[in-house]
Amino acid sequence: MTTAAPFVRFQRVSKTYDAGTSAAVRDLDLDVAPGEFLTLLGPSGSGKTTTLMMLAGFETPTAGAIIVEGEDISRKPAHKRGLGMVFQNYALFPHMTVAQNLAFPLQVRRAGRAEIAAKVEKALAMVRLEGYGNRRPSQLSGGQQQRVAVARALVFEPKAVLMDEPLGALDKSLREQLQYEISRIHRELGVTVIYVTHDQGEALTMSDRIAVFNKGRVEQCGAPNALYDRPANLFVAGFVGENNFLTATIAGSTDKQIRADGKAGTIFATSAGANTGTAIIAVRPERVLLDPAAGDTVTRLNGTVAERYFAGDHVRLVVRLAGDEEVAVKASRIDAEHLPEPGEDVVIGWRAADAFAFPPETTEAPPAPKSPKELQPA
Repeated sequence: MTTAAPFVRFQRVSKTYDAGTSAAVRDLDLDVAPGEFLTLLGPSGSGKTTTLMMLAGFETPTAGAIIVEGEDISRKPAHKRGLGMVFQNYALFPHMTVAQNLAFPLQVRRAGRAEIAAKVEKALAMVRLEGYGNRRPSQLSGGQQQRVAVARALVFEPKAVLMDEPLGALDKSLREQLQYEISRIHRELGVTVIYVTHDQGEALTMSDRIAVFNKGRVEQCGAPNALYDRPANLFVAGFVGENNFLTATIAGSTDKQIRADGKAGTIFATSAGANTGTAIIAVRPERVLLDPAAGDTVTRLNGTVAERYFAGDHVRLVVRLAGDEEVAVKASRIDAEHLPEPGEDVVIGWRAADAFAFPPETTEAPPAPKSPKELQPA
């Protein structure tokens, strides 16, 4: 079975802005498959936007090669790369109508009048804005303007579409709606999409694969469920989704599991590189069980409910353990009337398969845990 050649290949690509003193992107090797939806995810300053700008042609790599369909485009002008671009601020021409905005990329490419009219009409239908062609951007909502921006990036049938935080300026409900719209368009057209965001929920919802950036490097790249369920290191565990982190000393281990002594008692977890010494145990709130059944590799810890919050689709408990460590628990709202109240003693725990033991030196420390109030839904 042959594997299709990558549509885009970053080959040992680096980018520095200060004569090599510090790198925005470091020795990046990354492939993008034809028709794939790849998201570049990471905090501010991690290198994700610089990577996208180098592919778009707005930045030039300091070292390495960017190859598209077998051609090194590292020094090729942006307008000759055949790539569509969607920005966070829409970048629509305010003095033009919607139809004129969509026609512009086609006019630049010297398309005929009939072709332009047909493609503009098709693009408006694709983003469900039929009948809006004569309006100006100022007469549209933010969500409608972003749909026009997406349509303009696709109207000339580019090789790929690059999106830089395209939904960052929209409110939560509209942002979620457009996530599904962009995903639908990607499925229908089969176009390659490379998408930049710092929003982990957005990345998990939309992507075929996610590349998690940190300090100019990719910490892990894989399918959303793989990153969420099997984080490669502490940074990914702390940045993708929410995790509880507990410090413990490993007392015994096998090839796959460890037993450790924590402040609150014995902890079982799957080894993620930690087999001796100190470990950081990561377990997601939805994997924490109330009064788990006893077993050879089941963690059971005594604690007291410190806080309880209604979070819409679940109830959130904050349980304080011995040594003042706190663990967040997501419980089904179906069982809300049977859940403990603040001040009640509880037993919490998890299966070894649902927690991961990382060595502290795997990468930098995970993000600082948020306070209970910060963790309440907006």
